[in-house]
Amino acid sequence: MKTGTDLLRVEGLTKAYPGVVANSDVSFTIKPGEVHALLGENGAGKSTLVKMIYGLVKPDKGRMTLRGADYAPSEPRAARASGVAMVFQHFSLFEALNVAENVALGMENPPKMRELAGRIRQVSQAYGLPLDPDRMVGDLSAGERQRVEIIRCLLQDPKLLIMDEPTSVLTPQEVDILFRTLRQLSAEGTAILYISHKLEEIRALCDEATILRRGKVVATCTPRERSAREMAELMVGAVLTPPAKNAKPKGAVALEVTGLSVNSPIPFGTSLKNISFAVRKGEVLGIAGVAGNGQDELLLALSGELKSARDAVKISGAAVGEQGPNERRVLGLVSAPEERLGHAAAPDMSLVENALLSGSVRKGLTTRGFIDWGATRTFAEEIVKEFDVRTPGTWVAARALSGGNLQKFVVGRELSQAPSVIVINQPTWGVDAAAAASIRQAIIDRAADGAAVVVISQDLDELLEIADNFAALNGGAMTVPRPTQGLTIDEIGLMMGGAHGMEVAHVA
Repeated sequence: MKTGTDLLRVEGLTKAYPGVVANSDVSFTIKPGEVHALLGENGAGKSTLVKMIYGLVKPDKGRMTLRGADYAPSEPRAARASGVAMVFQHFSLFEALNVAENVALGMENPPKMRELAGRIRQVSQAYGLPLDPDRMVGDLSAGERQRVEIIRCLLQDPKLLIMDEPTSVLTPQEVDILFRTLRQLSAEGTAILYISHKLEEIRALCDEATILRRGKVVATCTPRERSAREMAELMVGAVLTPPAKNAKPKGAVALEVTGLSVNSPIPFGTSLKNISFAVRKGEVLGIAGVAGNGQDELLLALSGELKSARDAVKISGAAVGEQGPNERRVLGLVSAPEERLGHAAAPDMSLVENALLSGSVRKGLTTRGFIDWGATRTFAEEIVKEFDVRTPGTWVAARALSGGNLQKFVVGRELSQAPSVIVINQPTWGVDAAAAASIRQAIIDRAADGAAVVVISQDLDELLEIADNFAALNGGAMTVPRPTQGLTIDEIGLMMGGAHGMEVAHVA
């Protein structure tokens, strides 16, 4: 525990929106050099709280003091001027600009480019996060892009650094590098407010934790003195049980991929290179990889949004490489992409309308071109109930839901269609421990019912928990699937990083 005068003191912060109180009388303190975790399930109020600290949202009641002086930032610029910086979960970088140009855009009065490039090199080397200021951001890995965001903050000499889910796009080796950097900042007196759903990381890194539930502080603790299970139960207010994995014999091949090679339709995307694998009924194949190594392209190619050679993809023996999503849905393949708002769900459509978008084929929600709205509403209501989607009703727009609740709806919509093949990218992205456990159990249950499941995820603990076999994507090529049992985190990290000596499946 850090001792001394408080750096940031939050007293009685309250923020309400129509129909919901996001934060109610929240109080906590952070000392200089302290790494302080902010924990809570989806909708607990974490995002609203840090937005108030960073000047994006104005509190209704309460006060904050920073280094003993009143602190009420009217905008992020004021927060940065006071020494508060934030690295967001979703990067705000321009891929067509280089590193130095992106850093300059985040500064109030950037120096000349040559001077800024020198400072970037100096600071990035000093903190173990080396960056080339001349490289195009579109050519950087997800881990390198995160370095850009961090270095942009460090150039402002922050006294408090807020980090939102910072390890979600990193390999285990990159996580180690990040933690060394954060510990160095802490030793130099910079406080860190750390938001993450990865509780073992919290235990390893953080000095103190404030736990929110339904907008209120329900507990504080020293993470290293608590187990991850204990902290998760404090977050949700209930006893959690891990998913029960089924160890039944696997059936016939339901999804077969042979020599799949397609060019990426995504700017700065990664083309797929001669990928081959097979998934049997009842099997869960976990595919890992740092973001930007072909995960989105693989889902597009399997779902039918991106077509390939006819025999490159087969569903229960039927060649579907040239067919689109609806034809594949008829054969039993459902999919859920990583980008939930805009790809998996139409933001301004209601949950009922979004249930129709992918459920019409397998749930029979249309007859001779006419929509059966009664059946569609029932389908949406069943998803909300089974997957505990927190929403006032199925009539609300998708964009009105929190990220975690929309994720539950999107995944639930696909798993509720009696699929024979399931392809999901990042199934528990941004959801809390209880919701993640529920989604993982639902995936395992569908596999037990005979579905062949492909889970693409950057959460290694998730893949080790639910997958029977494991592979990794790197640069659009995929390693040969291996049994999950017996794999070590170091081996997985090397596979994700494309280390030499790791067998890759059918790469030309």
